[in-house]
Amino acid sequence: MRRAKRVAGAVVGSAVGDALGAPFVFGPPGAYSARFPDGVGQMCGGGGGEPGEATDDTRMAVLVADSLLARGGFDPSDVFARIQRWAAAEPKDMGLRTEAVLTPGEPWDLAAARHFGRNQRAAGNGALTRSITAAVFFATAGREATMEAARGLAALTHGDPAAWEASAVFHELLRVALDGEDPAAAVAATLPYVDPEHRERWSRVLAPDWHPDHATEFNGAVWPCLGSAVWALRRTRSYQDAVRAAIDLGGDTDTVGCVTGGLAGAVYGIDAIPDRWTQALWVPVPGCPGRSWRTAQLAALARQLDGDGSRAEADPVTRRS
Repeated sequence: MRRAKRVAGAVVGSAVGDALGAPFVFGPPGAYSARFPDGVGQMCGGGGGEPGEATDDTRMAVLVADSLLARGGFDPSDVFARIQRWAAAEPKDMGLRTEAVLTPGEPWDLAAARHFGRNQRAAGNGALTRSITAAVFFATAGREATMEAARGLAALTHGDPAAWEASAVFHELLRVALDGEDPAAAVAATLPYVDPEHRERWSRVLAPDWHPDHATEFNGAVWPCLGSAVWALRRTRSYQDAVRAAIDLGGDTDTVGCVTGGLAGAVYGIDAIPDRWTQALWVPVPGCPGRSWRTAQLAALARQLDGDGSRAEADPVTRRS
């Protein structure tokens, strides 16, 4: 399979998983299959969105992509300003921790740390979901560069280093998938690059014998969210089955579906995503008048981010302004 198919599959697949999971968010396990016994189903409305409408997860990923392409790399102040403008436009959905960091008007380099200092709770999965576009952008720069970029991006809104390591692992697994290899099989090679303080826990959550029932937190936290995505990928053999398995776990279904969809889309390629899903997908971005992304625009965005596989020349070093 050509790399371009995997790249488009990652970005579109993430958005599709997000939109599919949105109507079932905070619902019980099995709700998706109960509504769609055929296992594929249709895009349906619910959870405050229209049929096929992606949530804040994909909207932030698009804004991250805009910044990466405009600035030629990761400029943290620019990314923060873009998602802050989006937050000020009163979007219909936004993670509580992300909102708490973006809305008080604190400086980009202090906001997340101050929030974490006040409540010591910032390992939510919101940083994971906007990672997909950055993961594509930095993939050809290599393991260490993409993992470091992931940590910097996560730290903009999540002060807990556990969230940084989650994004770093996700970036690396996606890099492996875009190279045509099995991301689940790459977990063991990735763990030595995880911060030692967090390595043991990620080793447990990403182990082949881990099951979402073993989670000690709601899947709105980074550990069960990423663990569930890898679990769904391991136990299925198609894009649609992986996403369905993830959404059927219940709970934070849009985000778990988003992360799973990104990995599965990279593994199976864009052609493996059912047309009934891609044709209904749309991503409106409040705060950006006239911006509404469909599948074709997201696929084109993915190709831009990948630079036709030549992004290795991009300088992954954080730009500070």
